[in-house]
Parts: sequence; C-alpha cells; structure tokens
Amino acid sequence: MAEAAHFQEMTPSPARRWLRRSASLLAGGTLMAGLFCGPAAAPAQAAVATTGTGDVAVSLDALTPSAPVKGDTVTISGTVTNKRKETITDAHVGVRVGPRLVGRSAIDDAAKHASDLTGNDPLEIGDKYTTKFAKLPAGISEDFSISVPVSKLDLGADGVYQLGVSLTGQTANAGYQQMLGIQRTFLPWQPTALDKKTQVTTVWPLISKVHLRSETGSDAQQTPVFENDELAEELAPGGRLEQMVSLGRSLPVTWVIDPDLLAGVDAMTRNYQIKVGNTEVAGKNQAVAKKWLSELEDAVQGQQVVALPFADPDLASLAHRGKNVPGALSHLQSATEIAATTVQTILHVKPSTDFAWPADGAIDPSIVDVATSAGAHNVIASSDSMEETAGLPYTPTAARPIGGGTTAVVSDARLSNAFQGDMTEAGSSTLAVQNFLAQSLALTLQDTSKQRSKVIAPQRMPSTSQAQSMASALRALDAQRWTQPLNLVEASKAKADPDATTTVPSASAYPNSLRRQELPTQAFQDVRTTQTTLDNFKIILTQPDRVVTPFSNAIDRSMATSWRGDAKGARTYRDEVQDYLLSLTGQVQIVQKSAMTLSGRSATIPVTVQNKLLQPTQHLVLQLRSTSPTRLQLGNDKAAIAEQPLKIAGGHSQTVKFTTSINANGPVQVYAQLFTEDGTPYGTAKAMPFTVTVSEMTPTVMLVIAGGVLLLVLAGIKMYTHRKRTAARAASTGDDDPEQPSDPAADTGAESGNPPGTGEKVDR
Repeated sequence: MAEAAHFQEMTPSPARRWLRRSASLLAGGTLMAGLFCGPAAAPAQAAVATTGTGDVAVSLDALTPSAPVKGDTVTISGTVTNKRKETITDAHVGVRVGPRLVGRSAIDDAAKHASDLTGNDPLEIGDKYTTKFAKLPAGISEDFSISVPVSKLDLGADGVYQLGVSLTGQTANAGYQQMLGIQRTFLPWQPTALDKKTQVTTVWPLISKVHLRSETGSDAQQTPVFENDELAEELAPGGRLEQMVSLGRSLPVTWVIDPDLLAGVDAMTRNYQIKVGNTEVAGKNQAVAKKWLSELEDAVQGQQVVALPFADPDLASLAHRGKNVPGALSHLQSATEIAATTVQTILHVKPSTDFAWPADGAIDPSIVDVATSAGAHNVIASSDSMEETAGLPYTPTAARPIGGGTTAVVSDARLSNAFQGDMTEAGSSTLAVQNFLAQSLALTLQDTSKQRSKVIAPQRMPSTSQAQSMASALRALDAQRWTQPLNLVEASKAKADPDATTTVPSASAYPNSLRRQELPTQAFQDVRTTQTTLDNFKIILTQPDRVVTPFSNAIDRSMATSWRGDAKGARTYRDEVQDYLLSLTGQVQIVQKSAMTLSGRSATIPVTVQNKLLQPTQHLVLQLRSTSPTRLQLGNDKAAIAEQPLKIAGGHSQTVKFTTSINANGPVQVYAQLFTEDGTPYGTAKAMPFTVTVSEMTPTVMLVIAGGVLLLVLAGIKMYTHRKRTAARAASTGDDDPEQPSDPAADTGAESGNPPGTGEKVDR
C-alpha cells in the first residue's frame, strides 16, 4: 500500500475502515471523471492532495488533554496561514484520525512527514467538527478551535494514533475542494492504567555558564566580581533559572546541580561588583539572588539532589586532551570534594556525588576511566552512545553494569532530545509534547509483561521555553497510567536486563561533532601553568585562603563543559585568570637599583623589597649574587652569593643590607632576586642586575697618604714658629710698624739690596 510509507506498523482498526472509505471514494471519483466531459471533476477527498508541503501553514498550538481517556473531549486549537498569492474560498479546518502506530520507529517516521501532503490521509471525522472560513486572503492567518468527544475519534486498541488537522478549500486555479495544508501529531491512547508501568527518571539540570571572575575586592569580605549581570537575568522572574526552579518544584524530578552555580548566586546575595570595561560597578540584584536561593532550598527539601563536580568539568576533554598533562586529573578530584560541601552549606541538603555526566552522554573507555577517577560509580550515558546490539524487541532498563564496579545509567535518546528545538512557538511546543508522550507510551507497550526503568537526561541548559515544554509533558504523565516516577539514585540500582548491551563503545565511535567542541590540550597546559604560579605564590602569604580559594575555583571554571562551542571565550577566560594572578605576584618586588660605588675594604649594599599586597608576606628569601667574587665578596662568609630572609608587612617596604668584602678595584655586575625558602624563584621577574664599582686602598697607600699629611702638618707648624720669632725680633729693635707677612706692600715693594739677615726667608 502507498500509505505504508507514512503509517508503518498499523493495526486494522481504524485503518481498515479508513482504507475502505478511501477506496470507495477514489473509485467513485474516477468513474465520475470518465462520465463527464469538459472540466475535470473534483477527485475524492481522500486522494485529492498533491505531494509536497502545502500552500497553507497549519499550526497546532494546543491539544487538550494531551492524553485523553474515555469520556473526555479533545480540544484542538491553532492557526492557519495562507501562503499563496491568491485568496482561498469556501475553506474549512477539519480533524483526521490516522491508524494506530505500532513501535517507536513508526512514530519517528511519521514525525518526519508531519506536514507533507501525501494524498493518503484519512477522511475528516465529520462536518460537525470543523471551523469554516468563507475567505482566507493571501498572507492572512486565522485562528481555529475544534472540540471533539473522544468517542467520535473512533479509537480502537490502546496505543499511539496519528491525529491530523487540515485546511481544505478552493482556489481560482482549481474549482474544486482540495487539501491545501495539514499538520499531524500524535494522540496517546491508554485509558486504563497498566499493571507494570515504566519507571521514569527525569534529570532536572541546574547549570549555567561561567559568570564569576577570578579577582575579588581587596576588602575583608573579598567582594566578588562578575563578568556581567546575565546571571541576575536568569534568576529574575521569567528568567531561565527562575523557571527551572518554579517548574521543577512541582514535578517528580531529580535535581542535578552544578555547585558553582550555587556559589555564584550565594555570592550575589551580598555586595558584588560587575566588570564594565576597565572599571567595576556595584551590582544591585541581591534581592533577586536571595529569593531564588530561598525558593530552590524549599523546592529540594525531601527530593533527590545530585551534585556534579564543581564547575561541571568537561570529562571528555579531560579524557581525550588533558589526562596526559600532569596535574590535570587532580582538579577533578578537588572539584568533586568541594561539591557536596557547597551544596550542603547553601541548600542544607545532603547531595549524592556518585554520578558523572559527560557531555551529551557520549562515552568511550577513556571517558569512563576519567569520570570514575574522582570516586563516581555511575556514569550517565546516552542510548545514542550505548547502542543496543542484541536485537532486543524492547528498550531495556537504564542501568547497565560496565565493569569495575561502574554502572552506566543509559538515558533514552528519543525522550531526552525531545525538547532540543525552538520551543518559543506554541505549535512547536505542542508537537514536542505529543511526540514525547507518544514515545513514552510506545516504549511501555513494547513489553507489558516486565517493568523497566528509563532515564530522561535533557540538554544541560534548557531555555525557558524548553523547560516549560518539558514540564507540560511531565505533567501529562501525572496520571501514571503507563509510567511512574523514580529518582536517579534508585534508577542506578535497578536490576539490569541480562540481555542489554554492557560494552562501552570504542574511542573511534565517539562522535566527531562532539570531539571538535572539546577543550584543546593547550587549555590544560594553561591550567597547569596557572596552578604552578598559584602554588608558588601561596607559600609566601600569611592568609593564603584569600587567594587560593578564588583562583582554585577559577581554574575549575576554565575546564567547564559550558565552554564547548566557545573556544575563544574559554581561551580569553584562562588568559585573564593567569594575567590577574601574575599581577598579584608582581605586587611583591625588588625596587629598582641604580649603579653604586663602594670604597674601602668593606661596605654594605642596601636592597629594598616592596610589598603592595594587603597582607603580610613570609617565607621569602632575598638573594644577592656577585658575578666577580675575586673583586667583590658578599656576606659574612665572603662568598659569591648571600641570602637574607624577608617578612614584610602588607603595604610596606623593607630594606636589607648585605655586607661586602672588596679585594680589587673595578666594576662588578650584581644580581638581586627573590626566592621562596625552598629555593624556587619567586614570581616571573628575572634577577635584577645593577653595577657596583669597587675601589680598594691597600695599607701601603694608606701609609703614604698618612705620611704626606703628617709632613704637611709639620711644615705648617715650622712656618708658624718661624714667623712668630721674626715678629718678636723686629719688636726688640724698635720698629713701630713691622712688616707683616700678609701685607700687600711688603709683597710688591722693592727688594733690599743688602744681604739677608740671619733667619730670613728669601722668596725667589
């Protein structure tokens, strides 16, 4: 049959009735066409449509109830839009019920052709259940709403039926009625509860992007700094995270939480800053953060909570690109250790930390090894990754032992991916909800003799509309006619199906599309560099927690799964963390020295170290090195290298004096550098060079200089005594105005021609 391509695995009722009606009308239409000459007669309704997607868009915006029972009335609402360039006349919207679809593959195939005009659709259920339009002008949309008692739908055995809403009318080019557009969906029909229902576990993720920066304020409270105020927008009424909490609190779900999100919101409840260019402005959404945390705390009380490792690290990237980088896996261990503490401190509930969730649930042996290296015993995988190979006629229970005491909790890909599209339009949301319900019922009806458990693990960060659509679907299961809720911990402990696949797919089976989104090896090398810098820095701090905690968290955030698809943003974040850390280490530095001169056998060299941090430093050593110890020796040991310990108060400087021994004259290059007590160079600054010019004076030189000074002194005394005697002699001979040695007249007067007297100095 031609219709088999779109209605696979049909049961006879109501399909047989539909086929009989279609065949008779088709035969009648053909006969009439042969009897009449002139314009072609209108073909029968069931066979007039042409192949393609119609000229009228039909949007099915609401279908209530989503899963009816006997006695219900189904209301179908939506809009029709004329996409043609001509007016459609004598138009009406009608309802068509297709055959029962058996099996999940039949639902998949039908969904692919939900709006195709195949020419094989069943008849409308009756003229009474239509909405009529005399005219539908080009480009115009009209609303419709049709209510049909379930009894008129002619549903047969329990199962999934295809339900279509079509617009039929006439155009100027065709003077007969023809189907111009259709939208098909699914109607789950299970009016009575099954004895053995499928146990359904729904993962309800509370995860966001990286919002907090590594820097904090210098105040005692260490005011946090946010990249922007986007987190506040998600928390505000109507925001994505606000809706996740508001919707999730009334649903039977397992809360899967990134503790970093809680830490960020908790930080926002107090004073916080927002980075704006090169400045920071005060945040103002404390009330929003407090309200969200309060509502979440209330919602999770008595519910199962699973804490992911802090900042939700990308396990696949670690496994494929990072595990060979020294120290990379240690971050996963520490992120797991602080996860439970963070959740318990903020939400006052004790979470499970026994689950790992790789991106999209895709696994291979290396991912499993990394995921369990930090202590998790359960890995949330996807059925797209753990594909069934045994040819089972049913979907097996989610829990699968995969060796080494590890359980793969396999989520159902069809149900998990049901709400990944754009759900902002009512029509898209309604179709997704009906598809979800149809798949869940078809899964249960595969084998009603055994109870199975299934896990739904949606995308990590559902949009607001996606969350609302998921909630609508889960609420439709509240009647528990074919499903019943089960939390994730219990699902992981369910008895495994002995025939289910337990083999972890090989590395070559990992999807290339996901592999291309992974963090590069360079990312983990950057993480190692930052961690090394932090390890060296914290040694000198008297209050290391003020630095270690925010930077350790920032390092974890740099490996977050949320960076997938944003390689540039991830690289920028890593660079900013490292740059800011280096700027802090640079706050402790040697003050630049200029050239200096030393004289004598010994002298001191002063070197000043500045601490611009707000906390004291310790465990620092200042080292001075002489490149020419034959000229200049340092310290009491008279060596080429001398060291002195440092303890500098916050915001202060300290000058250290090194004693020297001078052995020869000339310039000497000297280097000053900071080290930690274990001999590791501190910071990234190289040793600071400066030139010392040394000038040594030997004992002989000193004796010569001293002798010369003594001779000068003695000569002066002799001259003074001689002049005193000359003056006294002149006074005894009666000279009233004796010539003074300093008298200018005596210097310029004519010389005496007489021979000099005894004791007189002759100036020649």
